[in-house]
Amino acid sequence: MKGIVLAGGSGTRLHPVTRAVSKQLLPVYDKPMIYYPISVLMLTGVREILIISTPNDLPAFQRLLGDGSELGVEFSYAEQAAPNGLAEAFIIGADHVGDDTAALVLGDNIFHGQQFSTMLTDEAHRLDQEKGCVLFGYPVRDPERYGVGEADETGRLISIEEKPANPRSNRAITGLYFYDNDVLDIARRLNPSARGELEITDVNRAYVERGDARLIDLGRGFAWLDTGTHESLIEASQYVQVLEHRQGVRFACLEEIALVHRWIAPEQAYELGKQQGKSGYGLYVMDVATRIQLEGTNV
Repeated sequence: MKGIVLAGGSGTRLHPVTRAVSKQLLPVYDKPMIYYPISVLMLTGVREILIISTPNDLPAFQRLLGDGSELGVEFSYAEQAAPNGLAEAFIIGADHVGDDTAALVLGDNIFHGQQFSTMLTDEAHRLDQEKGCVLFGYPVRDPERYGVGEADETGRLISIEEKPANPRSNRAITGLYFYDNDVLDIARRLNPSARGELEITDVNRAYVERGDARLIDLGRGFAWLDTGTHESLIEASQYVQVLEHRQGVRFACLEEIALVHRWIAPEQAYELGKQQGKSGYGLYVMDVATRIQLEGTNV
């Protein structure tokens, strides 16, 4: 599976802050926002990740992330010249996806929950064997603000509507999408919406019409946070702060994920932490690397 992080747009709801910097580079507590969607792909086992952003913002992402080799992954970069819709990611990223399956995650979405990594890897492996797409739904109190999915008792998606006046369910479609390789052709055949955009809902509806779409319910025990407004950005930072302080662990720590996957050695992770050692984040990476190295020594 190949991964795509869509980190474009102008972030107008966060102006004036985002007049100078990409929204996805803003901090969510102790790390840049884009670390969170990247961590989702890495938890899935995805090692080849395409970052799509605006021509102005792309150099900043390249400075932050580099080529990914320090983490045992491969980051590549592509421009989205204008906000032409989420589905354009599969036109821009067609060569990156190649003949593989694809995972798209939006750069301002944060996910957290128990056994999330296991769920992700299971769905990715299942998609290797079966045709279709996998969407992730989350219960919300105001579904009319979202794309809404309705599934049958087996999890098969039977309808999807964008911001419906009378929602058929309270399951909002989150900004995480798994697709088979057909998504490339589906995206290429889309007609622009009235807003002139290639809509991801139209991609998903094509799978629904084929009977090949499944909805995974992220219910109790999961958190899905959107960071599109000043208020939601603060709430997300507070959520991360409370969770990390209470549990003594940090989520969306890319170095730790790479280390647990054995994409890098403890010595490499320790050095990455040392480079950031004056921060709590860097000290945490050093501690994790030391612990895992000692556990390996004692085996």
